[in-house]
Formats: sequence, C-alpha cells, structure tokens
Amino acid sequence: MQTVDKSVVSRIYGNGRGWAFSPNQFLDLGGRQAVDVTLHRLAKAGTIRRLARGLYDYPKHHPTFGTLSPDPDAVAKALAGKHGVRLQPSGAYAANLLGLSEQVPAKIVFLTDGPSKRIKLDAQEISLKRTAPRNLAMAGRLNGLVIQALRYLGKARVSEQTVRHLQRQLQPADLKSLRKDAVHAPAWIGDVLRRLSAES
Repeated sequence: MQTVDKSVVSRIYGNGRGWAFSPNQFLDLGGRQAVDVTLHRLAKAGTIRRLARGLYDYPKHHPTFGTLSPDPDAVAKALAGKHGVRLQPSGAYAANLLGLSEQVPAKIVFLTDGPSKRIKLDAQEISLKRTAPRNLAMAGRLNGLVIQALRYLGKARVSEQTVRHLQRQLQPADLKSLRKDAVHAPAWIGDVLRRLSAES
C-alpha cells in the first residue's frame, strides 16, 4: 500500500497544479482499491480536490484569491478518459479562447468522438458532446478552434474587425493551412478562411 501511495502522490506532483484526473490514470501503479484509498486520503487532507465521483484535480492556488476554479481543458481531458479520444472546444468557449468574446460561458462545450458526458463545477458546467468525425477533423489544432468560433458567431456577426483579429492570433503556418482546411467548414466559413489566408 505504501508503495502505491507514494507512486500516486509522485505522479500527481509530477503533473503539476491544475492537473485533473480519474483513478483510471493510476491503475498501472496498483489495484483499484489501493488507488481509491490513496485518492480518498489525499482529498480528505486537502492535497487534491474531489470534483465529482471519480474525478479529482490538484488545484492551483492564488496568493490573493485562494484556491482557483478547475481548468476546463484539464477537466475535459480527464472526462474523456482513455487515450485516443479527441476533443475540440466549441461554441462560446472557442470564441473566448481566441479573444473574440470576453465572456467566459457558464456552460463550456467540447466536441468529442468519445461518449457524451457532463459535470457541474460550482457555477460552471463542462460538457463533452459526441459529434460526427468531420467536426473533429482539426481537433487539437488552432484552425479547428477558428472554425468552431466562427460557427458560434454566425455569418452576420463576422466583420472585417473579426478577420483582422484572427489574423493577429494566427501564426503564418496556420494562415497558410486555412485554405486547405476550408473543405471541412460550411461554405460561408470557407470564404472567411480564404480571406484570412489571402494575406499570409
């Protein structure tokens, strides 16, 4: 038990503050019962935080604000569970990540090819929404984030200022790949992507 305990603690510390995880991520270190006992003890001691059943994080602390809220990306990855599941921020959260919206949404949605899940964290909800493979063609890439943000804004709200802002956010390599990625987007978004890449 002591060996499992130390190994679990070492992995948590090794991933650093802000890491979210489930017991499944320690099963190579020992049996499920031993892992559960260790995580329960660490949560009771305040070393880690229990977010929901079978979901924890190693919380970040701020000198003024105290314990910070869980990182949505870290929680989403933990919810996705096993390796190989793709995630793509979408909706208002995608727009916020790109600086197109200052509002952090109360409901943060990630598209995934894994099972749909959701979890309530204080005033915020994180949701994994199963979607068609075509919507994940650029998962994990900045271009995928751009497409989802534009979907959220809608054609009427995409202005020349929006285009200029995105051009400042994107690296030259990203801009050059936008024209190719336009095939994965609705026609009007494809037009925006081509406008973005025209000056790259």
